Amino acid sequence: MKTAPKRPVDFFDPKKFWTKPSLTNPGWAVCRRAYGAIRERAELHFKGRLLEIGCGEKRMQMLLGDLVDEYIGLDHPGCIHDQSNVDVLASAYETTLASGSFDCVLSAAVIEHLEEPGAALREAARVLKPGGIALYTAPFFFHLHEEPRDFFRYTKHGLRHLFEQAGLEVIEITPLSSYWLTSLTQWSYYLQCVRRGPLKPFVRLAVACNNLVARLLDRVLPRDERFTWMYLVLARKPVRAQTSAA
Repeated sequence: MKTAPKRPVDFFDPKKFWTKPSLTNPGWAVCRRAYGAIRERAELHFKGRLLEIGCGEKRMQMLLGDLVDEYIGLDHPGCIHDQSNVDVLASAYETTLASGSFDCVLSAAVIEHLEEPGAALREAARVLKPGGIALYTAPFFFHLHEEPRDFFRYTKHGLRHLFEQAGLEVIEITPLSSYWLTSLTQWSYYLQCVRRGPLKPFVRLAVACNNLVARLLDRVLPRDERFTWMYLVLARKPVRAQTSAA
């Protein structure tokens, strides 16, 4: 196990957490929806020791750090993000951590970047205690990002299959948006192609408007969740886990 150099990180600072991304960022609306849903489930299910797989800069600790006794962030040595706050540098397929050593596992918008998602989920199940909780988010409609390490998009049926094959009991699979939030977010990302020179302030304004309008329309118009940008998965390791998943 290789340990990264450390620098201080805020333990719990939701006010600071919600300052990013800003309203003029194309991902503002979808991130607020996803992070709000994660916090809501975490308040009900997280406790004890938490492992975040694919923690990046470990910003999620600012949102969730008050819910657990210990927050461990794991990412791979080739991660493109700042690794200063990473506690464990290892693969999602071989975390180097002890079996049954965590009460909960979090992985937010990471599984699409893994070549072998099933193997990663089996490893997450291994490090969970019996009865432990896994909370994941996975995209369905989203553009290519962090290339070339962008491998998959997931339907709710595919997610259920993967989690159950890993020996985890699915509690819920919830779509995080309907048509308007998904489509206007993608329009905002497309606008970044022309966000330069004299057009830059107009694009920033258009993106901010898209973010606000998308959230409103997603709430007031009939929902068609076939167009969700992302799913949230909440699963549990069985108390009487199969040997292959333990």
